[in-house]
Amino acid sequence: MSELFASGRIIDLILVLIVIEGLVLALVHRRTGRGLPPADLIGFLLSGFLLMLALRAALVDAWWGWISLALTGALLTHLADLAWRWRRAARRSPD
Repeated sequence: MSELFASGRIIDLILVLIVIEGLVLALVHRRTGRGLPPADLIGFLLSGFLLMLALRAALVDAWWGWISLALTGALLTHLADLAWRWRRAARRSPD
């Protein structure tokens, strides 16, 4: 079990699960109209994906630049998602 973490393979598994989660949620929305539309999923799934990449890079002792790049990408994706949701909420609110 420790090799699964030391090699970063556990993160590979989590990354695959994130992709599957996104696909399943998009498919459920497409078929039933329930849940979040795919455009609402991209922001938080991508930021989580990038955080997992940063963790994987740290676990395998990758160059600090890769870790920094993944963390910066996660931050930017998170902020873009937050701004997009904020604008959508402001448009819906009757002020």
